[in-house]
Amino acid sequence: MKHVIALDVGGTGMKAALIGAEGAVPSGGGIDQRLPPRAPRPPVLHQARRATGRERGPDAVVGGILDFAAELRAYGDLRFGEPAAAAGVAVPGIVDEEHGIATYSANLGWHDVPLRDLLADRLGGIPVALGHDVRTGGLAEGRIGAGRGADRFLFVPLGTGIAGAIGIGGRVEAGAHGFAGEIGHIVVRPGGTPCPCGQRGCLERYASAAAVSEAWAEACEDPEADAADCAKAVTSGDPNAVRVWQDAVDALADGLVTALTLLDPRTLIIGGGLAEAGETLFTPLREAVRRRVTFQKPPSIVPAALGDTAGCLGAGLLAWDLLDKPDRTEVSP
Repeated sequence: MKHVIALDVGGTGMKAALIGAEGAVPSGGGIDQRLPPRAPRPPVLHQARRATGRERGPDAVVGGILDFAAELRAYGDLRFGEPAAAAGVAVPGIVDEEHGIATYSANLGWHDVPLRDLLADRLGGIPVALGHDVRTGGLAEGRIGAGRGADRFLFVPLGTGIAGAIGIGGRVEAGAHGFAGEIGHIVVRPGGTPCPCGQRGCLERYASAAAVSEAWAEACEDPEADAADCAKAVTSGDPNAVRVWQDAVDALADGLVTALTLLDPRTLIIGGGLAEAGETLFTPLREAVRRRVTFQKPPSIVPAALGDTAGCLGAGLLAWDLLDKPDRTEVSP
């Protein structure tokens, strides 16, 4: 059975899958960039997880990725009678997708790792695609998740930080230098809280899950309290929680309105840990965005549909794209 390897590398764990083509691949052999609104997800034939092992250093992390991918290839060969046809891997940090280089990751400690070529060599020369984790997750949400059928979307996961994926016509825009979509570093509170990026008042310092956790822990004087606890307190009417939550929602709405003014997305997909609060987040957020728009056309604001599987599914889509358009990325074994 024809299949691809999909690997999503995070700061603490790796999620992997072998993904088949049925239901998602046209007769030409790859993922259609204009999947119909009701297109099914590609079938996941096998799943596995493993610790990233960043405490052992960047070289060990790279070695672990290569070993994991080789084990997946061997499993697919044994289970399905043929090796994987291609592989896709999503990694955090700064990624040069065109040249297949993991340029920098603070969490994993690596610099300028030629990960695509290393994987291609380890996997017997099959085509390999390397993608940025958020853009890869956005690709999956746009094609087979909450944004399917939308010609333009913006995917914004609210986690430890905030990033974004700009979807246009079935692909995700990386930008001229690979930095497109960094909505978390839009300044929403000029002169505000310092950000590690060097600016002050960045969106992610006010509206990420980490920022809400920090603000709520201080407000309730419980260092163990987090954003999920804050959301629960909001539903029970705690005035301090309501204040903390609304501050985050207002900052998020300011950043999103700036983004939609520039990008004019049809669908705005919100994911990450903060989105797990459901309507505790989405009801006030939709209202806050509505109050701020003037001439802009408000997008649909919807929760992400794929959860923590988005990165892995997106990596599989990248792999199928290589088979559909082999001229897009040349890989030397």
